[in-house]
Amino acid sequence: MALKKKMILVLVITVVIAQFFQPKKNQGNFVSIDFFLKETQASKQVKQILKQACFDCHSSTTNYPWYNSITPVNFWLNSHIKEGKKHFNVSKWSTYSDKKKDHKLEELVEELEGSSMPLASYTWTHKEAQLNSAQVQALVDWANGLRSGYSSTSD
Repeated sequence: MALKKKMILVLVITVVIAQFFQPKKNQGNFVSIDFFLKETQASKQVKQILKQACFDCHSSTTNYPWYNSITPVNFWLNSHIKEGKKHFNVSKWSTYSDKKKDHKLEELVEELEGSSMPLASYTWTHKEAQLNSAQVQALVDWANGLRSGYSSTSD
């Protein structure tokens, strides 16, 4: 029994100490998002959908939930954000060529139509990010409309 109590004590101490180690937060400025929204001419509806379901992981401006202060949850969230930005980062939109923009929009459509985005693990705690079929269609239509402009300039 004494061994079990010692193991629990070590575990508690480890968890407490771990709270002092936090990953760097993903909190830039909104200028980069504004550039993306302006260039892509997102409608009010599309802007709202992107804000609710996409920008936390696909931009440099994350709205963190309260539980992000808990280690190891914060490291798990941070890895999701890094992975999301690696694939599609609206904060870097101004640095993409037209060909790359077209490709990113193509990937966006594929992810939406395949119901791969937003991630289920994200929507568990962000119910507002769950997209209905009309919202998915609005994003797909918007992205496909943009693609024709980017693909014609990148030929």
